[in-house]
Amino acid sequence: MIAIFKREIRNYLKRPLFWVGVLLVIYGVFNATSPYLTTHYLTTGEEIINDQSNTSVEGEVYEGYIPATPEKHREVWHEKVKIKLTDVFGLTDSEAQNVIEKLESMNLKEAYAYLEQEYDWYGARYLYEDSTYYKGTAEEINAYLDKKLEDKTFSFYYARKFADFAGLYMVFFAIIMLAVLFLQDTKKHTYELLHTKPVTAGKYVMGKVSAGFTICLLVLTILNILFWVLCRIYTKDSGFEVRLWDFVASTVLYILPNMLMIVSIYTLISLIFKNPLPGVPLLILYMVYSNLGGTNAEGVYGYWGKPLAIMVRFPGQLFDTTPPPMALLNQSFLIIVSVVIILISIQIWKRRRI
Repeated sequence: MIAIFKREIRNYLKRPLFWVGVLLVIYGVFNATSPYLTTHYLTTGEEIINDQSNTSVEGEVYEGYIPATPEKHREVWHEKVKIKLTDVFGLTDSEAQNVIEKLESMNLKEAYAYLEQEYDWYGARYLYEDSTYYKGTAEEINAYLDKKLEDKTFSFYYARKFADFAGLYMVFFAIIMLAVLFLQDTKKHTYELLHTKPVTAGKYVMGKVSAGFTICLLVLTILNILFWVLCRIYTKDSGFEVRLWDFVASTVLYILPNMLMIVSIYTLISLIFKNPLPGVPLLILYMVYSNLGGTNAEGVYGYWGKPLAIMVRFPGQLFDTTPPPMALLNQSFLIIVSVVIILISIQIWKRRRI
């Protein structure tokens, strides 16, 4: 087992394609997450200048947006409704203000119905959704950051975005790189010859699986250290607390079980078909399935996770991300299923010994 493990590790480290893949993963993760690293406390009077609107359905702090409280949300919506009434429906400023005063005494459902009935305006609800985030002042943004970082570190939030995109790119990486794990051994004559060797089925399969998993672990270790350092460098002036443990925890919880599942599937397919390549399209379809969105019980579309998915995504704003429902349970099931697949693979190898 040790000899097989060492041989596979050496083979991977000698391949230029492996290091090209590592660089592509680093670039992809950095390109996707680097904007979050520009988050910082604003000095008095400082503004984040961009061409985006003052309100939005969603927005990030580094863009100057913060989520509106229910009271602020309603206030911003009233301002936009008033502008709409004067600019589109031709009301005077005083007439529009009278409408706003009426709306203030209504709940949202009643307000929507009133505007639909009186002005045949059915888009007011969408205007409300577009006011979910607004561009805050320096004081408001700093207060929001203080609140979010009161109990959790900046790296706690950033590590989830890191796990989101590192998990995505690592699935691509694993599908491509692990395809060669069994490629040499499953060639004609080599496969039959291996079954005449004294190595046991368990040692052979575990040597291969452990090598493939270790290669993924090596890349993730590089990513963890690199992005921890980058996070410290980018946020040093803001004084944000950055911990390596946050990156490690997110990697262990949300990425490593996925890598184990991929290597175990490649093992099973390689031994069944005597060729690992049929696993490539299968795993690509598996990846697409894992990344599909859906609707929850309330009919809201979003990323809620899929059973046995090999990706855990964290959509949404940096400080509002949460794991999909049952994510940790799903990751536990991935480990269990992976172990079962490995045990099945060992039995297949035993049955095919000469």
